Amino acid sequence: MVDNNALFKISYGLFVLTARDGEKDNGCIINTAQQVTNAPNRISVALNKGNYTHDMIVKTKKFNVCTLTESAPFEIFKHFGFQSGKDNEKFAGEPLRTENGLAYIGGIANAVISGEVEQIIDCDTHSIFIAKVTEAKILSDEKSVTYDYYFANIKPKPESEKKKGYVCKICGYVYEGEPLPEDFICPLCKHGAEDFEKL
Repeated sequence: MVDNNALFKISYGLFVLTARDGEKDNGCIINTAQQVTNAPNRISVALNKGNYTHDMIVKTKKFNVCTLTESAPFEIFKHFGFQSGKDNEKFAGEPLRTENGLAYIGGIANAVISGEVEQIIDCDTHSIFIAKVTEAKILSDEKSVTYDYYFANIKPKPESEKKKGYVCKICGYVYEGEPLPEDFICPLCKHGAEDFEKL
């Protein structure tokens, strides 16, 4: 038996992953980024194939990982996590850029790391990108936000009125209705029905 709730006990950070294709900047929220090796420095990020940012990285082989801090407001998670860059501009004006030309988030990130993809591992719904670190810099000394901190202190609590339906344990999207289709995919974070629980 697999209790999917056990996977939520793994400690996750929260990051904005950015990419650029031509003149289009984009970014999305991810929770899986880690150092893989240190000689040379390599990192990995896992990204849902349904994200527009995924296709940009597959094409360009470049990305930035911005480590969000505990001061990141919920609006940032909504902006980069609850809407697609296919239909919305994620960066307005002239954003900050690293040496690779990609945008990054300042002010609410404590570090930015640039990666050049060396390998892509197909993991069904997601791809894991293994990348050589081409640039890395500290932006502040503020603490990095974790998934636990996000749910306890940043994400708004559900409304007190009782709704019927299912809530996504990943992003909080509420599907109203009975039953939840087995093949349902969350329109916000692209996770399947197995990551929903009854309200």
